Amino acid sequence: MTGPPVSRQPPIAVEGNIAEIGDRFAGARVEFDHALIAELRSACAVVDTKPEALVAAGRDWWPISLHWAIAGEVGGRPSAVARPSSIEEVCGVLRCCNERGIPVTAAGGRSGVTGGAIPVFGGVALDMRGLAGITAVDETSCLVTVLAGTYGPELADELARDHGLTLGHWPQSIDISTVGGWVACRAAGQYSTRYGKIEDIVAGLEVVLADGRLVRTGGLAGAGPRSSTGPDLSQLFLGSEGALGIITAAQLRGRRLPQAEQRAAFAFPTFDEGLGALRRTLQRGATPAVVRLHDATEAARSWGVDDGHLLLALDEGDEYVIDAAMRVLTEECRDATRLDPAIVGRWLEKRNDVSELTEVTRLGIVADTIEVAATWSELPGLYHDALAGLAVVPGHLFSSAHASHSYSDGGCLYFTFAGQGTGSDDVEAREEFYRRSWSAVMTATRRHRGSISHHHGIGLVRSGYLADALGEGFSVLEGIKATLDPVGILNPGKLGLSNPYGPSPWPAPKVPSAEVERGGDPAAGVGGAQP
Repeated sequence: MTGPPVSRQPPIAVEGNIAEIGDRFAGARVEFDHALIAELRSACAVVDTKPEALVAAGRDWWPISLHWAIAGEVGGRPSAVARPSSIEEVCGVLRCCNERGIPVTAAGGRSGVTGGAIPVFGGVALDMRGLAGITAVDETSCLVTVLAGTYGPELADELARDHGLTLGHWPQSIDISTVGGWVACRAAGQYSTRYGKIEDIVAGLEVVLADGRLVRTGGLAGAGPRSSTGPDLSQLFLGSEGALGIITAAQLRGRRLPQAEQRAAFAFPTFDEGLGALRRTLQRGATPAVVRLHDATEAARSWGVDDGHLLLALDEGDEYVIDAAMRVLTEECRDATRLDPAIVGRWLEKRNDVSELTEVTRLGIVADTIEVAATWSELPGLYHDALAGLAVVPGHLFSSAHASHSYSDGGCLYFTFAGQGTGSDDVEAREEFYRRSWSAVMTATRRHRGSISHHHGIGLVRSGYLADALGEGFSVLEGIKATLDPVGILNPGKLGLSNPYGPSPWPAPKVPSAEVERGGDPAAGVGGAQP
């Protein structure tokens, strides 16, 4: 089901002598003495200060950081890595750090691509992978309680083998990501149209606050499947990226293993027509597990399809349910060209392969993906506007997009871009190209009243854009942070929140006006034509 084991390390090793590896973010760094190390070890049995451990904890899968690795740098190293194996040890580490004002950056598989797991101000990296495994299964209710450090393949295999269940949650990072990371970043699996994003799957959470207190929410606090007992506190910690509390366990909604499957593929003459077919399908109530619309650039480059814009569909579950869903989709694609569904099998084989990123990085090319979301009325304009903005960034080589998660009111667009900047042998030039490409997509997204992230989270790369995206709501987030983490130790520098250690090392860039004027003021809400 999950394929052969893969390496869980970033695809490019940090080059150079371990003693000479530097920190890209060389701002304020919180160091501590042997006395604090001893105190940490009294709270947590395994506290590692070896250079190899600190370097490994100083990075994640953020694509721009691969270029830093070639140059002998990581984003930022902690002073120690704590590896708790129990909730009590997590509580003890946080109490110790909170009393001393030491920053704590939690991480699991470090599969994130936004820099969210980089301890930019040093301090303690909290490696959660020692808290792993399923602790309870209610097979009658299809509820699974699992510790945060559990990797995706191990969880999926045990659920299927021993309980006949699946979460239906299959992110591209499934082999290298953990449950805590899914919850902390509001992850989406590739089958999300049928099964939902992780916030739809979570029934309850266990969270340790900055001062070491343990909080349980939802089903883990004894609540039923629906509750009218004030705000849903699970939603408070979902997507909080370790800045409001450390997720230690989750209760998740499982499903019975699917008994049937159907596949289909279509080609549309325009991307907008493909979006229209997706919209009509979802608004009729059909939710095929996978409905992906790849534009003509991606269709030709990745799938060898030259017939236009490629829609791939796959559904699984009860045969009557999926037959109805696929009938609706086929009706709404009646004006498209029907293709051999075998192409869906090729997508299944390649869907988690990111080896191309390593290859282009070694060639000095900067590449990344940016996922955003918007309503159906705005998606066509956002698609064209963002690609036009990317095309004028100096050093741009190519860009493309696909729609990968759809809902009754809108969906997610996933932009891919690559380039070298105007000095391809210079890491600074590559970083400048990278920042300006991100700015092009963020600007277009806000212009079309979209969400600046659909499922990768904020981390560092989007931190400079969050205040604008949330508007007055950002001050509410700041107030929650101040209440739950008054000392400011939890993942400082992320989510655009202020912290006691220094300014964000990755602010939103100032971009030449010619690159942001296209389409007018984001606040004006310029809409695209409804497909």
